[in-house]
Amino acid sequence: MTKKQSFDQTIAASRLKKAELEAEIKEKLKNWKQIIQAYQVPDSKKATIQIINTFLPYIALWALMYFSLNWSIWLTIGIGVINVFFLVRIFIIQHDCGHQSFLASNKLNNTVGFICSFMTTIPYKYWAKVHNHHHGHTGQLEERNIGDINFITVEEYRGRSSWGRFKYRMFRHPLVLFVVAPFWYFSVANRIPAFNLKGWNKIRRTQVINNVFIVLVYAGLAYLMGWQKFLLIQLLLVFAFFCVAFWFFYVQHQHEETYMRWRENWDYLLASIRGASYYKLPKVFQWLTGNIGLHHIHHLSSRIPNYNLEKCMKENPLFTKYAQTLTFVDSVKTVTLKLYDEERERMISFKEYYNMERMRLATVKA
Repeated sequence: MTKKQSFDQTIAASRLKKAELEAEIKEKLKNWKQIIQAYQVPDSKKATIQIINTFLPYIALWALMYFSLNWSIWLTIGIGVINVFFLVRIFIIQHDCGHQSFLASNKLNNTVGFICSFMTTIPYKYWAKVHNHHHGHTGQLEERNIGDINFITVEEYRGRSSWGRFKYRMFRHPLVLFVVAPFWYFSVANRIPAFNLKGWNKIRRTQVINNVFIVLVYAGLAYLMGWQKFLLIQLLLVFAFFCVAFWFFYVQHQHEETYMRWRENWDYLLASIRGASYYKLPKVFQWLTGNIGLHHIHHLSSRIPNYNLEKCMKENPLFTKYAQTLTFVDSVKTVTLKLYDEERERMISFKEYYNMERMRLATVKA
């Protein structure tokens, strides 16, 4: 048996095993819609408590950062590291409001979400529209560029020119993906309507309006506090927040055994359970990030508010049994994953790709 034949047999066995697992998931969780209904009910008390224990620490730490600039920039940065995670919590509230899950009233959701946008700088309704589109199409290869971090398949990479490959390799470099891309997302993507799908004209206008309000509020605060101090603190927090957000979006969908299919072979349940990871973090970071690491539950139903996700997971262990569980150490290893291999149905590294190419070309020549 040649090395190529052995490789093909391994792939065939792996695909068969995955197909059996997917069939088991669909059978065991066939009543998933009924299961999640109990957790989709917003709780005003829990929502109010979360607003209090998120906004008050954020504002207090922001004020402390402001005064600490008179003592030490390093102290300011140290406080900022903590406060970034409270900004993440504010974003999770905005995120839930965009799903209309945080509070029972749509009007209250929109009001709270709009207020959050002044701190996160993410235009409320426009981002919610993009993100809800992502939820409805997650794992569909046709829709990968909307609401997710871009990637390409092995076949697409193989078909690119040398220049095209170079550009993609540069984009997927960790420094670009987790530092440069967040800066672009903060300064450009959230300011200029990037998507022009059918029926999105009104939403695109709300993005511009939201941006204008943010600029006006920031200009007023900069005038009152001094523009140098205000911008230093706020831009530091927002940029760090976007870096954290990009990391989470990456880990939650581009782990090794993720689920990606073309629309004709796509399944919502499998895309949620297998395509969205369970990012198992220490309790303090799970709290600071608003349970967003329980992403497999969140993708099953975006109508489950973040404060109900853990309860749903604990009371229904089957959801997590079939999920892709990642620790922080596991998540760091995913940085090497660059391409989706449709044949093996998983993300692979460039090293794996070129090893496969050498084998493929050697077989062709033989």
